[in-house]
Order: sequence, then structure tokens, then C-alpha cells
Amino acid sequence: MFFEQFYLESLGHASYLVGDEKTGAALVLDSRRDVDCYFDAARRNGLRIAYTMETHGHNDYLSGMSELRARQDVEVLAFSEAEVGYENRPVKDGELVEMGDVAFEIVHTPGHTPEHVSLLVYDRDGGDEPAMLLSGGSLLVGDLGRPDLLGGREAAREAAITFCHTIQERILFHLPDHLEIYPTHVSGSLCGGNIGSRLSTTLGYERKTNAILARISSSEEFVDECIRLDNLPAIPPYWRRMRKQNMAGVTSLGVLREPPALRTTDFEEAIDGAIVLDCRQPDAFSSGHIDRSLNVGLGPSFATWAGTVLPDGARVLLVLESPEDLWDATWQLLRIGYDLPVGWLSGGMNAWRNSARSVATMPVVTVHELRARLAEGLHLLDVRQPAEWSSRRIAEADFITAAEIPERAGEVTGEPVAVVCGGGYRSSVVASLLAREGHEDVEVVLGGMAAWNAAGYPTTSD
Repeated sequence: MFFEQFYLESLGHASYLVGDEKTGAALVLDSRRDVDCYFDAARRNGLRIAYTMETHGHNDYLSGMSELRARQDVEVLAFSEAEVGYENRPVKDGELVEMGDVAFEIVHTPGHTPEHVSLLVYDRDGGDEPAMLLSGGSLLVGDLGRPDLLGGREAAREAAITFCHTIQERILFHLPDHLEIYPTHVSGSLCGGNIGSRLSTTLGYERKTNAILARISSSEEFVDECIRLDNLPAIPPYWRRMRKQNMAGVTSLGVLREPPALRTTDFEEAIDGAIVLDCRQPDAFSSGHIDRSLNVGLGPSFATWAGTVLPDGARVLLVLESPEDLWDATWQLLRIGYDLPVGWLSGGMNAWRNSARSVATMPVVTVHELRARLAEGLHLLDVRQPAEWSSRRIAEADFITAAEIPERAGEVTGEPVAVVCGGGYRSSVVASLLAREGHEDVEVVLGGMAAWNAAGYPTTSD
């Protein structure tokens, strides 16, 4: 059996290529939208991608299923009870999909989503015992997939009860300790509240170390733990449209055009009707940027925060640190459902400055200045995740988690306002959005709560 995991740090996403070396057939599970990596791996190992499947309708990214099918004759498998709009071969709970010496058993594992399935993989060369479980968003490393993505608290409670039965009856009481577990949601994903840093685990290790599984003997306690919404990351607004698109079937990208380099005059003309997305790091953005541009620094969290602040269907112009960053930024936007950028600023901010065009700045405030100015009425806005806020916070701060800022920006009424997060990245994202929304006196707390704590200044907690 051939097996390869593909880890995408920016989405906390793992996808898989599993092949049978006798027949040369392979299956891709939970593919991302840029599918070259799967074809490259298959080509290197003399395999043909024959099947593709999704464990569930994803909220956090767009599937690459249609891209795989556009490139090669690939049979799309889908759980028979999933309400999907794309052409597929339906497979049932307990069904075996045979691929030479490799077989996949479809295991219905609802809880994270109602239609969720995991794949129990058999390698007949190694015997009749299952070799691994591709667990999707069910059992994660040190965690479980969150059950609150499809409704309010009551819906989350019902999903958690279902999850409790799933974990006990389909996984814990049914499968051996040595079984290797490979999830789709891994470190960096917001589909769990406390996902571990490893990219795989074993069932036995999870029995001993997974804090949520330790409570499974009491279903009520387990359910309460599953729906502790204050302990889960806030849901980015773009997630609301991802699942619907995935369940209906994602439109194929076709041949991608190169986003053009635009000289300053052309770039300035293109700004009308578009949003400038500055992909440089916060310190570069604060020292000088194009007025009303949004700052989301290119890196592991780029997709999450770009999807948070960019409205659906946004026409995007990019400001980059380097031309080599173009396709990294572009693919991260395509993976979460945005169109190709309209273009990017040739020569970057140096070209903009040298053309004598106006440059805006984003003021920063040190934690020492912040402590003194809080007594003078400076409004402090904490935009961290709910669990971070609950743990330790500055007593004078108001709290709106960053994922909710696009809808709640009108609640930020005090000025001047200083924005604080863990280290400064998220606060620069939020401050740039507030400035774009018309707030005229916005500052970023330099070093965030890490600097505040390092200075030994007081905090409080719930």
C-alpha cells in the first residue's frame, strides 16, 4: 500500500493519497483546491488517481474534487445519505470499496456534521486487521471536531449527543488500540478547540491522553464539554458559505490566468470598485500603506483572516512584500472561494511612495504607553479568541473577538481606540478594517498581550 499525507499549514488541513501498488489505482481523500500535489505524487509512484471522496461537507475550505475530475477520469464517491448536488457513486455505511489489495470501509461517524464518514483502511498484504482510520473531522489529535457549525446551542447539543454515541459505538468500542488515526483537521484548524501539534495519532494514545474522551463515561459531562462554546475558536464569517458550495459541488477553476503586475497609475485606477489587500507584515503596514487598505500578513493564518475581512465576491488588489509571494497569496484566496486577484502592485510600496502618492500610517502604542493612557480614557478593544479572553485579560478592555468584527464594527464607538491581540497580527488586521470602516483614530498595541504580560502588568480573568 502506498500512503502519503499532505499538510496545509495555512488551513490546518491534511489530505491523503492512498494507492494500491498492485493495480496502480489510488484514492484522494479531502482534497484541497490546488491538486497538482496529488498528481505529482501519483506520477512519481506510478499510480493513477481512480477515486476521490470527502469525509464531510467542509466549512473551512473549498474541495478540490472538481479539479481532480477535470484533470483525469476520477470516480467521485459520496456517502449515500449526504445531500450533495454533484454527480457521484453513492456508498453506504459498512460498504467496502475494493482497490486491489487495499480496501476502504465506509464508517458513518456523525457529530461534527450529520453526513460525516471516516474511512477504515485495510492493507491485505499486511493481514486482515485494519491498517489505519482516516478520521476526517471526527477523532482528532487530542480533540474532537466541533459540533456547533450547523446551528445554535440546541443544535450543537443534539450534535454532541450524536457524537457521543459515534465515538463510543463506532470507534472506541470497535477498533484496536494500535490503529493509526489520520484526521483531516490538524494543528492550525479552527474545527477543534484544542487540536494537538502532531499530524497523526493512535487510538490507544487518544484513549490515554485525549481530555474529552476521558469524560465519555458520563454522556452529560461529555456533551457539556463538547458544546463549551466559550472554549471554541470564533467561526470566521466566510465559513457560512463554504459548506453550501461544497455540498452543491464546487465550480472548476479551469486554466488560471496570471494576475497582472500593475504600475502605480493602473493600480490606482483599479482601486475603484476593488479592495486593496496588503499582504505585508504588520510592522511594514504600520509604517506606510495605501489608504483604506486591509492588512493581512502572508503566513500560516492568512486564509483565515483574509476570509474574515474580505466580503464575499470581493475584487482584490494585492500589495506584496515580494513578487514571489503572488501565487502563495492567490492560492490561499482561491482555496476559500475568492476569485483571482485583479492584479498586484508592481514595485510594491516603494513604487507607490516614489510616485509621490499619499501614504497612510497605522499608529502603534507600546504597553507602557497603553498602561498610562488607559487612565486617560483610551478605549482598549481585545480581539482575541474567547478562551484567551476568559483566561487572562486587561481589566479595562472591551471584548469583541476578531471573527465578529466585520458584523460588529459599529459597536466600536470610543476613540481613540487601541486594538490588542496575542502578539500584534490580529490587531493589525482588525485595526485596518476599522480604519477602512471610517474610524479615524485607531492604534495597534505593539506586542499585544505577550508584551503586556512580559512587562508584568496586571490582568484579570473569569
